[in-house]
Amino acid sequence: MRETGSVGVGVLTATASRLQLPPGPWATLIDGLCAHFSRVERAQWAERFDAGRVLDADGRRLDAAMPYRSGMTVQYFREVAQELHVPFMEKVVHADAHLLVVDKPHFLAVAPAGKFVEETLLRRLMRRLGLRDLVPLHRLDRATAGLVLFSVDPATRDAYQSLFRERRIRKGYEAVAAPLPQIAAFPHQRHTRLDAGDPFFRMREIDGEPNALTQIDVLARGSTWWRYSLEPVTGRKHQLRVHMAALGAPIRHDDFYPLLAENAGDDWQRPLQLVARRLEFVDPVSGEPRRFESGMALLPLD
Repeated sequence: MRETGSVGVGVLTATASRLQLPPGPWATLIDGLCAHFSRVERAQWAERFDAGRVLDADGRRLDAAMPYRSGMTVQYFREVAQELHVPFMEKVVHADAHLLVVDKPHFLAVAPAGKFVEETLLRRLMRRLGLRDLVPLHRLDRATAGLVLFSVDPATRDAYQSLFRERRIRKGYEAVAAPLPQIAAFPHQRHTRLDAGDPFFRMREIDGEPNALTQIDVLARGSTWWRYSLEPVTGRKHQLRVHMAALGAPIRHDDFYPLLAENAGDDWQRPLQLVARRLEFVDPVSGEPRRFESGMALLPLD
């Protein structure tokens, strides 16, 4: 989890963020929180403690000097200045006692981070459905639309998380990108090594043992754009965007790859043409085969 902020700026969020403290050598609770959220100044954490905005799992006020204890759940309230409203709605695709499947629109972050707290998929769903224990099982880039799985019941959470750890879930994406006539035959595999780029939020291909594998196929060909099926075998950050750009077919409206656009920002009229279209797996609780499909649209080809 990453948080940013500065002392004395912003308005108090209406709901608390939650963190289970990881193992660490810190003597006090404030020491551990400052180390975990290195972008937040110590003075801001001290102000939160003084104002009673750092609580335990039962809502009891915590003291900054109390001993750090790994495994403890901490709730804290963040400040975000003039949080931007994302004018697109999510759609619940499936809901049961264990699992929630949601179709996420472009521009909406899955979970709180940076300048987005209340305008995130997780917060919207918690408010709308009243599900206090809701936890995302995986993430999509804020720019990417499509299916996201959430755990509803803590008792079965690990069973669903194991689908991703053990690669027992099949993820299918669709994208509109430039043509690749130089590739003689599809499906095509891109198998390379991805590492952190510059600036920190971008990724890049580097020499070395591959750690990212994508299966690429063509669904339709237009004169200017092609529609692709993309299946990430691995789940590296920005993997599909980096792989397509490296092949010479950057995804339409991608402001990060192959080059970072100047003054890149949200343009509601130019969503990234990438959708997490399908999720397929055997339900680890019921044993039933599951297949979900996103209804989020991409631009027509021309």
